[in-house]
Amino acid sequence: MVLPAEEGRGLLTRSAPRVLVATAVPVERDAVAQAFAGPPLEVPLPGATLLRAPVGPDVLAAGVGPALAAAATATALTAAALDGRPYDLVVSAGIAGGFPPDAPPGSLVVADEITAADLGAETADGFLPVTELGFGTVTHRPPAGLVRDAAAAAGALTGTVLTVSTVTGTAARAAGLRARHPRALAEAMEGFGVAEAAAAHGVPVLEVRAVSNPVGPRDRAAWRIGDALAALTEGFGKLAPVLESWNRHDHP
Repeated sequence: MVLPAEEGRGLLTRSAPRVLVATAVPVERDAVAQAFAGPPLEVPLPGATLLRAPVGPDVLAAGVGPALAAAATATALTAAALDGRPYDLVVSAGIAGGFPPDAPPGSLVVADEITAADLGAETADGFLPVTELGFGTVTHRPPAGLVRDAAAAAGALTGTVLTVSTVTGTAARAAGLRARHPRALAEAMEGFGVAEAAAAHGVPVLEVRAVSNPVGPRDRAAWRIGDALAALTEGFGKLAPVLESWNRHDHP
């Protein structure tokens, strides 16, 4: 029998956690998968295909928008649980718009808050989040220790990442979002959906975003999608040791 005190002497080896990374589209999925060695195995799921590398997380292109991302992530989580090998952590990842000047194109953001920015009601007095209407939640908070370790490893910024169903395309809306969420660094479309699915399964969540463009008027000529995808691959390469050592009981 191995006593708990002997664990620190290397007599007990703890298996690596099972991590699911959910992106929106295949090009983001592939950018994450490139950070890990070995050709991945394709695992078909209802409505999606999961990539399983010999070493590293499983990576899923869950779809665009919070609803499809939540449904596909929940499917993957359920399949793993039914297989007797549940996931220990879910990561929402991909490219995103960044709020200037704090999160310029090419930068990496790790969310310490994942917030649904447009889930609620418009009123004569302004926007009311769904929580003020007496329903649900609008924010999920990843484990603080994991956020700290991930940001340090990847050289990332930390702050709020907003989830929207309609991408911001005007300066006025960008200003309005930043006024309501002054800590917001990035805007994407899937994080909150992924977080809702993770929460339903009792699994911690993290969100990692590489910035491809400023939030505001849509200037396609200024988008740096290639740079953002490269930053995503590089960032996950640096995150690998953090993900491999993650333990929810050791890192609140």
